[in-house]
Amino acid sequence: MSDSARFPEDFLWGAATSAYQVEGSPLADGAGPSIWHRFSHSPGLTAGGETGDVACDHYRRWKDDVALMAELGLNAYRFSLSWSRILPDGRGRVNQAGLDFYSRLVDALLAKNIQPNVTLYHWDLPAALDDRGGWLNPDVTGWFADYARVAFRALGDRVRMWATLNEPWVVVDGGYLHGALAPGHRSIFEAPRVAHHLLLSHGAAVQAYRSEQKGNIGLVLNIEPKHPASGDPADLEAVRRADAYMNRQFLEPALGRPYPAELAGIYGPGWDERVQQDIAKIAQPIDFLGINYYTRGVTRDDPAARPVRTSPVRVPGATYTETGWEVYPAGLTETLLWVKERAGALPLYVTENGAAFPDPQIDDVPRVSYYRGHLRAALEARRQGVDLRGYFAWSLLDNFEWSLGYAKRFGIVHVDFATQARTLKASAKAYRDVIKSRGAALAD
Repeated sequence: MSDSARFPEDFLWGAATSAYQVEGSPLADGAGPSIWHRFSHSPGLTAGGETGDVACDHYRRWKDDVALMAELGLNAYRFSLSWSRILPDGRGRVNQAGLDFYSRLVDALLAKNIQPNVTLYHWDLPAALDDRGGWLNPDVTGWFADYARVAFRALGDRVRMWATLNEPWVVVDGGYLHGALAPGHRSIFEAPRVAHHLLLSHGAAVQAYRSEQKGNIGLVLNIEPKHPASGDPADLEAVRRADAYMNRQFLEPALGRPYPAELAGIYGPGWDERVQQDIAKIAQPIDFLGINYYTRGVTRDDPAARPVRTSPVRVPGATYTETGWEVYPAGLTETLLWVKERAGALPLYVTENGAAFPDPQIDDVPRVSYYRGHLRAALEARRQGVDLRGYFAWSLLDNFEWSLGYAKRFGIVHVDFATQARTLKASAKAYRDVIKSRGAALAD
């Protein structure tokens, strides 16, 4: 088999998790509460009132989980830090026990030749900072940079790959516009302000990293290609709005270009054109861009669906996941090529890709098919010139799926939440075969 039909030898093969979704023990050993601890403990906000208090108990079972990663042949692991585990008040006093947990994890990964890929922020703002306004407070940029410096100084001698933020669009849309995620706000005025503060914080953290360390730092965005439901001009315009809101709102400023013009019409009185003056602060040079891809968005014009005035359309005959997302592997190739067109030679990583299915717990045939299709799509993107350097399956473990609780299972490793027993699913074994063969198994 030619090298063009396989992934390169230095390709990163990983799986991903986030702190609140897997760690459990959110208040252990001096840690402070996060907005997700507060949100999940508020009645009626998560499915069945479920919380991340135990989750996958990764805080205590991390050694077993690292052994699982080694068994799968992973050479990279993407995880996030809990800001409030390290800084219980969000700023000031450092909780050494929290830092020590992550330090032990990093050392264990390196001992197994697994590269740690650390995300500073995956949605779990310290509750103490939320009490000060959180992402609405312009001071958050400094708070985030200070937290980043603590992490860089403690772990940067061993961690050479960092991401500032995970999916800032989800933070804005779910947390501040529609209220489905922590902190549960619903405001057309707050959403664009939070988006801007998140991007400014990203820029400040990159600057802090350059002054502290010499590894690689980037940003992780969820990108969803938008396709029109029809050729009607109204649907074509709807696609432009949806793309501006979900994709270009964060990608363009991070690459040094203005916020999309469509945002003024989407946010209306909530939009402040003065944010364009801060693009240089946001667009600090990064070493890579992480792309989280799950599906495409087939979109129609819908004037009643404020503020973007679009609605998704279900495709007849298509396969859908348990979260209602169409299985569309070709969209991954499309997305990577689209980002390459805008980002030029910037290296790319697929930092999340996966699915929840109502399948049997272990013999997860639909997920095996999902991964094979998307890994082929990733390989096709490389064939077409994308500098794709790694792929991270979402998720390593069945975990706490935010407001959906524990019902939606994304893991390639099954977790029995009553006993915390871990069992490799068929998808984990299939992924292991792909890794071992550098993608040759995809031709079978």
